[in-house]
Amino acid sequence: MLSTLASYRVMSVDMTSALQRVSEQPLPAREIEYYTQTIQSIKTAEDFINDDRLFSFAMQAHGLSDMTYAKAFMAKVLEEGVNADDAFANSLSDSRYQEFADTFNFEAFGSAATSFTKANEGTVQKYVRQTLEEQAGDSNEGVRLALYFQRKASDINTYLEILADPAISEVVRTALSIDSATATLDLDKQVALIASKLDLEDFQDPAKVEDFLETFTAIWDISNSPNNTASTAGLLFGNSAQFGIAEDVMLQIQQFRRS
Repeated sequence: MLSTLASYRVMSVDMTSALQRVSEQPLPAREIEYYTQTIQSIKTAEDFINDDRLFSFAMQAHGLSDMTYAKAFMAKVLEEGVNADDAFANSLSDSRYQEFADTFNFEAFGSAATSFTKANEGTVQKYVRQTLEEQAGDSNEGVRLALYFQRKASDINTYLEILADPAISEVVRTALSIDSATATLDLDKQVALIASKLDLEDFQDPAKVEDFLETFTAIWDISNSPNNTASTAGLLFGNSAQFGIAEDVMLQIQQFRRS
């Protein structure tokens, strides 16, 4: 069996080919075809959410598959958009909701919202990358973590953003040999600990990101056996209906259910 680093490099060294292979697989290819043929016919947020196949595709593309069931919640995200400071999506700690509302911005653009590149080719590209990462995780969760971190690293601007994302924080803690028990400390103490070991500017340099991931994958292989690496997937990426969803989001969902 290939090491985590070797498996990661097989994909990352020629990401274009890896993504192409995923897009040509029968199931992804069928879903991509349906999405591309259908999305521009959608003119309202209600129509979008009511097309289960289309909506599920878009949610997976944005890493929100675990929230596909929460249609009332997502309807509010779409209805209020992102332009107003007090828009619902902007009140949530998880930036994926702002990104989703910005991609399908019915609030700002109405029936034209699905005509933009980010709602078409952009979402397809995200779907293919997300699918690639999920498939990598089926055999080695460390590879999925590395691919996810590679994609997200340059967007990390604060130490709090590291702590807000379970998958990112897992990579960082592993690479820096920080005990997972520190996750119970106050946020300011966690930030200070990570800041003492890590310069965020390094994540703007692809070469330094690769060095960081080399360290992560080496430690991951030492710390994780093949029998337990897959078990962390639900907690880190929210593939369960409970784990991986921010506390404020869960609270809002419960409020929607009671209303």
